[in-house]
Amino acid sequence: MNSQKTLIAVVGPTAIGKTAAAIKLAQHYHTSIISADSRQFYKEMSVGTAKPTTEEQKAAKHYFIDSCSITENYTAGDFEKDALAVINQVFKQTDLAIIAGGSGLFIKAVCEGFDELPTAKEGIREELNQQFAANGIQWLQEQLKAADPEYYKEVDINNPQRLIRALEVFKTTGLPFSSYRLANKNKRPFNIIKIGLNVARELLYDRINRRVDIMIDEGLLKEAESLLPYRHLNALQTVGYNELFDYFDGKTDLPAAIELIKQHTRQFAKRQLTWFKKDKEIIWIDPLTDNVIELADRLIKQINPAV
Repeated sequence: MNSQKTLIAVVGPTAIGKTAAAIKLAQHYHTSIISADSRQFYKEMSVGTAKPTTEEQKAAKHYFIDSCSITENYTAGDFEKDALAVINQVFKQTDLAIIAGGSGLFIKAVCEGFDELPTAKEGIREELNQQFAANGIQWLQEQLKAADPEYYKEVDINNPQRLIRALEVFKTTGLPFSSYRLANKNKRPFNIIKIGLNVARELLYDRINRRVDIMIDEGLLKEAESLLPYRHLNALQTVGYNELFDYFDGKTDLPAAIELIKQHTRQFAKRQLTWFKKDKEIIWIDPLTDNVIELADRLIKQINPAV
C-alpha cells in the first residue's frame, strides 16, 4: 500500500448535502471529486437527479457527471474499473482524492470490489419481465422479499430492473443476491476513509420534500416528458420519473404524483441508510453541526502521523 495516498468517501442518503461536503474537502485538499451517484452519470437526466450545478462543478473538478447516455448499460463493475483508473490519475497529482455519492453498490465497487455475478440462465429474465408486465411491480417486490429478505431491506424497491436482476441471480443459482456481496475485500493500494452524513429523520425528510418541490420548479415535469420515449430503459426505472410517467399515462393527477415522488424518495433514503449503516468503517457526522474538514484532517493524521 502507498501509505501517502488516501481516498475519502463521502456517503449518506439523498438530499443530505454530500455534494457540498465533497466540494469543501476537494477545495481544502486541492483535489478532485469522483461522483458515485449512479443516476448522475446520465447526460439526459439532470433535474431529477439533482446534479451538481454549473457553479458547483466549477468549484471543484467532478468526474462521472454526464459521463454516459441512458441508452448505455453502465454497471457497477464498469464503474469500478473506470473510477479506479481516474483515482490513479488523480493520485499522480496529489495524495488525496474524494469519492462522493449515495449509490452504495458503486461506492462498494470502488472501495472493495465484489463477486462476479453469475450469467443468468437463458429465458429467466424474459420470464420475469413478462411477470412484471402482467402482475406489476408489487409481484416482483413480494418475490424478492421471500427469496432474499436481506437485499429487500436495502434495494430501491421501486426500481423493477434492480428487483429483476436480484431475482434472476436467485433463480439461476438458488442463492440470494445478497450472498454475492460477502466476498473477501479486494485490497486497494491506497488508504480509504469513509465519512457518512446524516441528520435527524424528520429533518432529512423535510430536506427531501423541499428538494422535490425545487425540482418541480426547475422543470422536472418537462424533463420527464422529454424522456417518455425512453421510459423502458434501465436508467429511467427510478424515483422521480416513474411517478411522472404514470401521470402522463393518466393514472394519477399531478399533486398525487409529486406526493408519491416525495414518499418514494423518503423510502429510498431509508434504504440507503440501511445499506451504509452496515459498514462499520463509516464515521458518521451531522453536516449541519460538525466540521467535515476537521474530521478528515484528524482521520488522515491517524493514518499518517507525519502529514
